[in-house]
This record gives sequence, structure tokens and C-alpha cells, in this order.
Amino acid sequence: MRGLSQRVKAMKPSATVAVNARALELRRQGVDLVALTAGEPDFDTPEHVKEAARRALLQGKTKYAPPAGIPELREALAEKFRRENGLEVTPDQTIVTVGGKQALFNLFQAILDPGDEVIVLAPYWVSYPEMVRFAGGVPVEVATRPEDGFVPDPEAVRRAITGRTKALVVNSPNNPTGAVYPREVLEALARLAQEHDFYLVSDEIYEHLIYEGEHFSPGRIAPEHTVTVNGAAKAFAMTGWRIGYACGPKEVIRAMADVSSQSTTSPDTIAQWATLEALTNLEASHAFIQMAREAYRRRRDLLLAGLDRLGLKAVRPSGAFYVLLDTSPFAPDEVRAAERLLEAGVAVVPGTDFAAFGHVRLSYATSEENLGKALERFARALGVPSA
Repeated sequence: MRGLSQRVKAMKPSATVAVNARALELRRQGVDLVALTAGEPDFDTPEHVKEAARRALLQGKTKYAPPAGIPELREALAEKFRRENGLEVTPDQTIVTVGGKQALFNLFQAILDPGDEVIVLAPYWVSYPEMVRFAGGVPVEVATRPEDGFVPDPEAVRRAITGRTKALVVNSPNNPTGAVYPREVLEALARLAQEHDFYLVSDEIYEHLIYEGEHFSPGRIAPEHTVTVNGAAKAFAMTGWRIGYACGPKEVIRAMADVSSQSTTSPDTIAQWATLEALTNLEASHAFIQMAREAYRRRRDLLLAGLDRLGLKAVRPSGAFYVLLDTSPFAPDEVRAAERLLEAGVAVVPGTDFAAFGHVRLSYATSEENLGKALERFARALGVPSA
């Protein structure tokens, strides 16, 4: 046996998945733990979506689907992108994937050659640079600053562009910062993609979880250069159903489907019919999204107020369900701070793999009761009153 490939050896496992798995295992062992780790809604999938899955089962819709998704869902996606995002796309410019993660993975496999550069805005979701490297590309980091609300500077992005730049990854609302990028910033980034002829990869998975500001899809400015990635996981609490989707130039979408055809074949057929219901039963889905968004808003405000009372620093997030917490009061670095908080009974994700050094990521996709417990344990770790 000659061992594993150098490509796989070089890939780091997902830090968020690993930390959440550790938290779940500690809970199973009976440890009293508040987990602020998972990027996962704590709500159940809406009943009308689950009922659509039951109907699909009863109707025998259990066979293979085309690699790019069932036609009915691709048609609904084209309408969704038109209605909600202002993107004029046809069904053959859409693709359904095994989660938003596979959409991004397939995309980088489809567009990158060895040595191609992809600009990623730091802090970033941990999987972006690893996916780029796995496809032979080179991630190029452009930092955003807490004092700017973690909103990128288009001129800093311009300075990072070279003759090898193949793509720029934009994620708004952002994981892990919760930043919502202003329209003028996204427009400027889209124009850079046009000017320098590279792809703009717009990850919009948190588009429905915005508390201040509004969502803007940069594909409206540069449709021929933009691939818009989204999915059912966050908006409809369908993380385990594993349905992502994307739209973009036909040749890119076709290539992404070719990657699927040689890997997963297609996403789960029953889950696709359930997602079709989520996208077309607008009244029921909008009611669910509004309920969840208001719950997250309350939780965010509760968490921020509690952190402020403890004298802890965090940039106020405008979207998603994360807070980046400055860890300097706990320990010299974010890893030791996360360990100290775990000892206090709170699981958090160190910012290391997000390029959010000196921070940990807190997810408030949990109950207000759990957030209250977490704040009490933060106070205990600091040795201060919890009031």
C-alpha cells in the first residue's frame, strides 16, 4: 500500500464540523454543555415541506434524478432567482446539488486549473480555501477589519488581482462575521469581475436572515461573470435534506453537472420534491422564514446585550446567526480561549480556520434559554457577576 494522495493529505478537515461533533459527543456522554457551534437552524423543517416529501414517497418518486436536478425544481429555481434576486436566468442555467457545499465544490472543480488564484475575503467560511486548494487553485486572502464592520474594501480587492485571478468569493450575509455587504460594495466587486474578466462566486445561503440592511445579488450587475450559490438549509431549516442550488452561465452550470454525474449522480430525489414545495408554497414558506428571522433577531439582541454587560467586544452582526467574539479577556489566543470556555461548559468554534484570529465564533441558532446559560458561564469564566 502506497498510502494517501498528497491532495487529500493537504486538505484540512472542517473545523466547524469537527467542533460541533465534539460538542455532540460530550453531550451524549452526559456533560452539561451549551453548544454555540453549529451553523444550523434549531427549528424543525416546516410541516408543508415534510408533507411534500411524504407525497413524493407515496407517489413512487424514488428513482434517480438527472445530474442537474429534476426539471420541475430547476424551473422553480429560475423563477425564484428572478422573483427574489432580480436574476434573469433560464432553467438550464440552474443546478441542484447535494447541499450548497457541493455547488461550491463542483464550481471550483469546473473552473480552476493548477495555479489559478481565487480571492477570498477574510474572515471566511472555513471550506472556501480548502475547496480551492483541492481543485489545484491558490487562495488569496484579502482582509476585512472589525472597525469597518467586516465589510470589504473594493480597492483592497483590486490590489489583490493578478493575471492569474480566476474568481472572487463573496459571502453576504457572511459566515462567520454576520456582515451584510452594502449594495454599492457588491456593485463595485461585480464591476471588478467584469473589468478583469474573472468569476464572481456569490454565496447567498443566508439571504433571508437579514436584520438591518437589505440583500443584493451582484449577479444583477455582472450576470455573465457571476455564479450565485444558495440552498434550502438555512432558510427552510433543511440542513439534513442536503439540497443546494446555483445559477450562472450555461457552460459553467453544465460543467458543474458533469462533475455531479461522475460523483453523486444527483441529489436525493425525495428531498428535491420537498424543496420544490418550499420554493412554490410562498405563503407557508414566507410565514416560516419570518418567524425564524424574528426569533434569530431576538436571540442576537439578547446575546449582544449580555456580552456588552460583561464588557466583551463583538461587532454587531446584521445577518446570518453568528457573532465573532474578541477572546482577549479569556486567553492569549482563540484556541486557548475556546478550551477555557469549554471547561466552563460552553462549546464555541475558534476563529483560527476562519482567519478570524483572536476571536471565536458563537452561533445563536439555539434557544434563548441556552444563550442565557452561556452568558452565565462566560461570566463564571471571567470571574465576574452574571447580572
